[in-house]
Amino acid sequence: MAQPGKRGQIVAQVMGLVLLLSPLIAGTPRTKKIKPIKPNANPPEYVAFSKPVRGDDQIRHAIERLTFGARPGDFERVKQMGLDNWLDLQLHPEKVAENPSLGERLAPFDSLRMSMREAYIHYPPPQMIIGVARGTMPAPEDPELRAVVLRLADAYVWRRSALLDGSLNGVVKSTPAADPNDDSDLARKVKVTDILTAEQIDKLKNGKPDEKRAVLESIPADKRFDFIYALNRQQRQQLFAFAPVTLRRDLMLAVSPQNVVASDLTEAKLLRAIYSNHQLYELMADFWYNHFNVFINKGADRYLVPTYEREAIRPHVFGKFYDLLLATAESPAMLLYLDNAESVSSSRQRPNAKYKRGLNENYGRELLELHTLGVDGGYTQKDVIEVARCFTGWTIANPRKGGVFEYNDKVHDKGEKVVLGHVIRAGGGMNDGLQVLEIVAHHPSTAHFISLKLAKRFVADNPPPSLVNRMAQTFLKKDGDIRQVMQTMLYSPEFWSPGAYRAKVKMPLEMVVSSVRATNAQVDSSLVLANEIQKLGEPLYGKIEPTGYSSANAEWVSSAGLLERMNFAIALAHNRIPGVKVNTVAWQNEAGSDPMALARSILEQDPSTATKEAIEKALSNEDLQKQLARNAKAGPPQVPSLIAGLVIGSPEFQRR
Repeated sequence: MAQPGKRGQIVAQVMGLVLLLSPLIAGTPRTKKIKPIKPNANPPEYVAFSKPVRGDDQIRHAIERLTFGARPGDFERVKQMGLDNWLDLQLHPEKVAENPSLGERLAPFDSLRMSMREAYIHYPPPQMIIGVARGTMPAPEDPELRAVVLRLADAYVWRRSALLDGSLNGVVKSTPAADPNDDSDLARKVKVTDILTAEQIDKLKNGKPDEKRAVLESIPADKRFDFIYALNRQQRQQLFAFAPVTLRRDLMLAVSPQNVVASDLTEAKLLRAIYSNHQLYELMADFWYNHFNVFINKGADRYLVPTYEREAIRPHVFGKFYDLLLATAESPAMLLYLDNAESVSSSRQRPNAKYKRGLNENYGRELLELHTLGVDGGYTQKDVIEVARCFTGWTIANPRKGGVFEYNDKVHDKGEKVVLGHVIRAGGGMNDGLQVLEIVAHHPSTAHFISLKLAKRFVADNPPPSLVNRMAQTFLKKDGDIRQVMQTMLYSPEFWSPGAYRAKVKMPLEMVVSSVRATNAQVDSSLVLANEIQKLGEPLYGKIEPTGYSSANAEWVSSAGLLERMNFAIALAHNRIPGVKVNTVAWQNEAGSDPMALARSILEQDPSTATKEAIEKALSNEDLQKQLARNAKAGPPQVPSLIAGLVIGSPEFQRR
């Protein structure tokens, strides 16, 4: 055991090890602004894009850039199939049968298939609970949901009466004042001992993760809610990560029903990224969601975002850009997020209205700056105002109950507008907004902006102008056909050049998912992985600003960030991520007498000199091994797991 006087030295050694594995920082310049030039010309600084990588490196490049990371055996599968055939299938996911296990994993998340209104009813927000408690709203008809809502309403009354000493206007106190922080079953009709044996309770308290999970899986379906309500808040939180998916959802439903909807969406995103056979499709779905970002925790967007992604984003990832743009413009999620649902013509404002509303420029501005033309796309503030006028009346019907898109002509600005030099005649109604979408969807600045953004995500932070301009030409010639634009990029010499090879640093989502795929881990709780991604700086669906998450290397590379990634890697490799299990027994055999064999297995190639040195340094220093494991809360260090963790934290693995 390290003595206190040595601890500072060991911590310094850990940081030294991280820095040894961090040429990521050195080679990550800030993105430069690119000016359009002739289609086939590049300045001298783009010389790295002028010749191709060859052989096996092409296959590695394709897998790392066009999937969420290689699984064991992917390299050989692509090599046997042929790279051109594999690329064609990724561009045409309809030709590839989906992984049947993915459908099974997604089946419990029923809110993914619900309309906005259905989700609101089945997973009610606090307003409904309070309404039931006050008697101003009826309880749901479904027996199981009704029981949940009535319990929550009773808990609301009980907590409020405790906080306010029993004096709550409009609420009849049904229980005596008590500790407002204790939200376990109010009546205490059922205890854990009524459901589980003493041996099972002991395993829940002191057992290994698999033992805890086995106990939770053994609870009969008709006893799950009794069990949940017999626990206090702390006990629920402790068991959450180990609970099977049905019990995990019931744990949320019993305490905070509206959280189930966001949780289902988050788990589904991760499971698709990990298990889908349509890998490029899932990457594109992530790209377009960030491009048309909506923050899930803004009001009713918690209920609107699942439908937004399902109906506005996913059907159009390889389709026509105009269709994608229109679907997002009409989506209640976007209308609420960027406040267009509240935007009305100034002349339509009622003089004695209780709440003053007027023209809101948010959507008009972001439509031009972020969704289409780009900040340097040639529009003015006057254009922003004119666009906002065109979209007045694009609103939501009954938003509090998960309403749908509605055009309200009564609040529309019916005057003439001029957008980017195009006259939009007076009296056009909803067609004003549709004309704007036609104008910007087919604008040369949009073609360049979208092409540049795709190239930054899939090629390099500073992609060659020659490539971007050819992609933009395809965009304009093919009526904004996204698949054709991607094909231009993927079959370009620049995409297959040393300038693109491993030029991108994985975003947190990519890093975590690729780690799971590379280790062939079994995932029982993808929500735990979402928490890890949040720790690394990318809470899913949680970007408040409309920019979405940037794919630029500089956004994700820092010494502190690399240390967090290393901690995750070592924890994963030691099976210390609840609900995620890797086969460490197989690693014991692979490591054998040659520690680098395991590194080669995970990377599917030889590790770099820096990674070899880091592994050798860690293996020769027992105190360093313990400190690495301690930082990651990984328990006693195991040599094969330590090797795997260092490989996952290596520059080769962090780049794609």
